[in-house]
Amino acid sequence: MSDTSPRFARAALARLLRPKSVAVVGASDKPGALGATLITNLDRAGFAGDVWPINPKRDTIGSRKCLPGIADLPMGVDVAVLAIPRPAVLDAVRALAARGVGAAIVFSAGFAEDGPEGLAEQAEIAAVADAAGMVIEGPNCLGLVNHVDKIPLTFVEAFCEPPAGRRAVGVVSQSGAMAAVVGTVLIARAIPTSFSVSTGNEAVSGVEDYVDWLIDDPDTQVIAMIVESFRKPARFLAAARRARAAGKPIVLLHPGTSSAARESAATHTGAMAGDYQLMRAKVARAGVIFAETLQELGDLAELLVRCPALARPDIAVLGESGAFKAMVLDQAERLGLPLTALDNANAPALRAALPPFVPVSNPLDLTAQGLSQPSLYTQVITALLDDDRVGAVVAGIIQSDPATADIKVPAILAALDGRALTKPMIFAGLDEGARMPDHYIAALRARGVPWFPTTERVLAALARLGLARGPADGAAIAPLPLPALADEAGVVPEYRAKALLAPLGVPFPAGAFAADADAAVAAAQGLGYPVAMKAQASALSHKSDAGGVILNLADDDAVRAAWYRMHASVAAYDATIALDGVLIEAMGPRGVEMIVGGRNDPEWGAVVLAGFGGVTAEILQDVRLFTPDMTEAEVIADLGKLKSAALLAGWRGAPALDVPALARLIVTVARLLESEPRLAELDLNPVILYPAGEGVIALDALIFAQ
Repeated sequence: MSDTSPRFARAALARLLRPKSVAVVGASDKPGALGATLITNLDRAGFAGDVWPINPKRDTIGSRKCLPGIADLPMGVDVAVLAIPRPAVLDAVRALAARGVGAAIVFSAGFAEDGPEGLAEQAEIAAVADAAGMVIEGPNCLGLVNHVDKIPLTFVEAFCEPPAGRRAVGVVSQSGAMAAVVGTVLIARAIPTSFSVSTGNEAVSGVEDYVDWLIDDPDTQVIAMIVESFRKPARFLAAARRARAAGKPIVLLHPGTSSAARESAATHTGAMAGDYQLMRAKVARAGVIFAETLQELGDLAELLVRCPALARPDIAVLGESGAFKAMVLDQAERLGLPLTALDNANAPALRAALPPFVPVSNPLDLTAQGLSQPSLYTQVITALLDDDRVGAVVAGIIQSDPATADIKVPAILAALDGRALTKPMIFAGLDEGARMPDHYIAALRARGVPWFPTTERVLAALARLGLARGPADGAAIAPLPLPALADEAGVVPEYRAKALLAPLGVPFPAGAFAADADAAVAAAQGLGYPVAMKAQASALSHKSDAGGVILNLADDDAVRAAWYRMHASVAAYDATIALDGVLIEAMGPRGVEMIVGGRNDPEWGAVVLAGFGGVTAEILQDVRLFTPDMTEAEVIADLGKLKSAALLAGWRGAPALDVPALARLIVTVARLLESEPRLAELDLNPVILYPAGEGVIALDALIFAQ
């Protein structure tokens, strides 16, 4: 994997993000021109530093003298913004480097995204910047807005609003348009922004560099990101772990769930653990919280910036309708969102607060009693906030109209006054579109309580927060090297793969390789009947497709006949495949078919896939991904999240299965992949899982070495 240390010193990024002097290459006074809008933004924000317009066709722009060229700049300007066409960019960067300019923002498009010529120019820009120690944002970007110091370096109209001590969100987006959209979303929710950076093509600086900056920024508490492709995965993972350790959550929207797996995947695992799934497993393990939509990105950011941390996933929901109670139960089950178990016996404070005819439950149906007895809201919310078993409180309130809000909201606010919230408390309407007065929304927010128009969004966001995985630094990974792998390349057939893996503790059936029919018969006699015969060749990754697996051979004649039948079947499937021979193995008892395998990505590193397997593994896709730093206990917990996990615990009288043995195999495979980067892919499918205490056995093994 790549170097994980930050690429830039903080002082170098400060020249871009907090400049004291700005050059505008391509400055203009024409309304709507990029350079004109940039200067207007700076003037509106009251930027107190030096602004140097550069345009050979102008003597002045506004009240400022216009320089004819970059060579006329004073030495050491902090940042230059290039609002010029693509053909002029490379020479401009060279000229900026010669004047000791610290950083540059390149608006122009048409570089790496526009074919080989543009890619070559972008690479040259990066080389010039690297040699000069210059930070470059872009090309093909929207620029940045520093709200803290009121420095808008962008070509779209921007209004800066400093956080002024409030908890703020830092925005990092490869897409400039989406950076602007997220900014609008946050403004609409009255959430302050610290910095907003669009990274574009990332010729020199990338999302990971700005995340590193924001981690150390005292005005940033939450980082919201939109990323289409991580170009420096190792650096981003290191930054994400550092953010988690600093208590600064990252929320990520990453398009790509529909992308196909790599065409080069040689194994079931390689095809199933595609690039997006691998990325997601690694990034989630580092503590990043995933959003699926722009709305969800805003919802998660709002909960994280307004509320205390969700210390435990169990929630309590206050409602005013029996139907709503049923709806919450349904949604919580779909989301896997745990509801705190509350009843008349175990919640005395809540029981004392409620009328006799309202039973304690979760969700709680307060009925319409609150309209005639508003103090119920105060008492019930107080009891829920004081209950240490409750991780978060959601007040699902029917808002109706301002008159109804006048009855309910003051009583809810009374439960919050004088209280420092230690857990999330969220006001969620049931009736989206109801007229909730703005001053009540502001009053709730001032007390650390977000207002949402629907409860569905709140429950979905809380479920995502509760699913944020594992520690930032997982278990230490004990090496498990495989020196003999150095003698292999490409697809390693089953019989050689098993010879490599068995000494490491991977369990296989007793078996022997046979190069001819007589040797196959002898092997079967030595093992004892019945036996299985499997065709062996590097070019035959999936044997069953070619008639390369014959089971339950009962005697010598059956083995000999199977030898010839198998060779004929493989030849009919693909005449170019020459078999090394066959593998004869003892037949074992039936069990539940699983799959365990993994892949080593050159940038993201090792990941293991495990779940329900067999020949239909790629169709059913009932699998999960595991990272090498996960403990056996964490692996067991994750296996319990499989769609068919009930089968593992015993289903309709069947015995519970040996899940710990499966977890040990997963951890072994993970250690092996982590220790051997040349092990590109490893596939054990099927793995037969037996009842508790009886272990697992891998029937097939395939290795792809690089």
